[in-house]
Amino acid sequence: MGLILGLLVLWVVLVVIGFAVKALLWLAIVGLVLFVLTGVFGMIRGRGNRGALR
Repeated sequence: MGLILGLLVLWVVLVVIGFAVKALLWLAIVGLVLFVLTGVFGMIRGRGNRGALR
């Protein structure tokens, strides 16, 4: 779970840099897409592990 949180933080940083520097708008778009995909992956993976903990 730490890896997913680390990736989410990294993607947020990329989004902020991308929006701050207008020439790097593509970086913001890539960061947003990766942020959403990582979040979805974390939710799916988290749901699968709940049953194992019980």
